[in-house]
Amino acid sequence: MALLENIRVFVRVIELGSFSAAGRNLRLSPAVVSHRIQQLEGHVGVRLLNRTTRQVQATEQGMLYYEACLEVQRAVEQAETSVAGAGAAPQGTLKVTAPLVFGRRILAPLIPEFQAASPNVEIQLRMSDHLLDLIKEGVDAAVRLSVPTDSSLVIRKIADCPRLLCAAPSYLEAHGEPAVPDDLMDHNCLLLRFQGSTQYRWILNSPKGKVTLNIGGRLDADDSDVLTEWAVAGHGIVLKPVWEVADHLREGRLKPVLADFPPDSLTLGVLYPHRRLLPAKVRAFADFLVERVSPMMAETVSGLELPAAQ
Repeated sequence: MALLENIRVFVRVIELGSFSAAGRNLRLSPAVVSHRIQQLEGHVGVRLLNRTTRQVQATEQGMLYYEACLEVQRAVEQAETSVAGAGAAPQGTLKVTAPLVFGRRILAPLIPEFQAASPNVEIQLRMSDHLLDLIKEGVDAAVRLSVPTDSSLVIRKIADCPRLLCAAPSYLEAHGEPAVPDDLMDHNCLLLRFQGSTQYRWILNSPKGKVTLNIGGRLDADDSDVLTEWAVAGHGIVLKPVWEVADHLREGRLKPVLADFPPDSLTLGVLYPHRRLLPAKVRAFADFLVERVSPMMAETVSGLELPAAQ
């Protein structure tokens, strides 16, 4: 077991690029990580890593050993799955990421319910609208509201999420209501902006095809709930999943804009690294989300006139 643990530490050091990052990921001190690497190098009899004060790099032998270690980990995982069977009880640490709004409103209240049903699972929930690198950050499952493009990842669909443009009646009374997509260029559009974000590019559907607009505005934030608050207060037009603003739409605090030019719907899904053998904890979590969240999302938008499906 000590050798397998040392291999696990070594793999994380290679993937994350430093002892401290691997230690944070594995909840070990840098000193323990260094000791385990020294043990592993002593076991194989070669230097696996070149260390400097700023970074760690694999030696040529180290990269060869890293590839072999990945095969060892896969073989161990397969052996454990074969022995335990598909019905193995979920266990271990489950690291989950989710967008801020979904995490706050939907996922966080459900996490204790999942943990009660899977008492041997320790859950680490990290909420951010920034898209984390699942492999680099050691994430087991990510809830995403998007159209995933990374073919190395697998997504399990939870629900379709239609979107719309909306604004407060007070804003539209003061600034006029846009009639066609190009009119948005003369309006204050509220943007979700952070490093790597593409939310400033709005793509709407028209009878002649898709219209792409590079939107500008005087207000942006990296928290989607802040944009909703600004929109309700009459500060601009916002692009939102319908479920996020459903109550505001029902109660008249927000009004749909350019309803004949809807954006594409997004997919709400749980994303995980592509593995032939999915850990029981991830499978159980994905099953739980589909079972509990899918009907919740449908209920949230029930009774609303949704944009035309695209």
